Amino acid sequence: MPISDPVTLLDWARRADAGPFSTLGLLDRVVYDNPEPLVALSVIAGATSRIRVQTEVLLAPLRETSLLAKQVATLDRMSGGRLVLGLGVGGRADDHLATGTELRTRGRRLDDQLAQLQRLWSGEHFSADCGPIGPMPSRPGGPELLFGGFKPKALERVARWGDGFLSAVPPNWAAGLFDSVRKTWHEHGRVGEPRIVAQVNAVLGPQVVVDEARAAIGAYYEFTGWAENMVSGLRTTSEEIRTVVRQFADLGADEVVLYCYGSDPEQVDRFADVIG
Repeated sequence: MPISDPVTLLDWARRADAGPFSTLGLLDRVVYDNPEPLVALSVIAGATSRIRVQTEVLLAPLRETSLLAKQVATLDRMSGGRLVLGLGVGGRADDHLATGTELRTRGRRLDDQLAQLQRLWSGEHFSADCGPIGPMPSRPGGPELLFGGFKPKALERVARWGDGFLSAVPPNWAAGLFDSVRKTWHEHGRVGEPRIVAQVNAVLGPQVVVDEARAAIGAYYEFTGWAENMVSGLRTTSEEIRTVVRQFADLGADEVVLYCYGSDPEQVDRFADVIG
């Protein structure tokens, strides 16, 4: 869902819940004009009945771990187990300045957090002097965990801690990442296969909606120096969207998330018409 106007998100959510979609996702930042995802998804879960709600991705190193465990478990229980927790480390210095956390050690902090979250969601005491932190999640051990990222350390977290992988790159790049995730999964002795979720920046509508989306994605990625590449990769036609979904399906992706930067909720109905 787009982040520019939180008030419109309930309209997006209700339309998606009534349509052919499986998941509603929301990104995370601190120093940006976006809704806080766990709060927003809690409201959205209450306004919907069946669709999953997903952080894409929540920047866990910016948060205190015990409170995060409680917030996540609460949302998971109250949504009837519909929460999918997408996690990542981020990398924007201003978010760390605002939260008083260390940018340089964010990966190590996430690994420490994951070990603690797993213990807390299993009902263990916080420490010898401190009891367990409830409520317990709907699923023993916590909600479904997906990890985003590109580097080997990030991909390994899928096998060590998670259930699947969130990919934010085009199909021609994604194939190698998917293979690496699956290889690491089996090397760690995991059974079955990791769930693979692909992400596509997309917009459908009149030119004013397309222009709004291009401006929004350009502004969001301006700090990276490759905003133009992100804008040029935006899928803006029905055929482009059908093609990229088909490409990811051929690579074995289990789900494709259409990542929207234009705020018009009628895009939900347009996407539904395109993908059925």
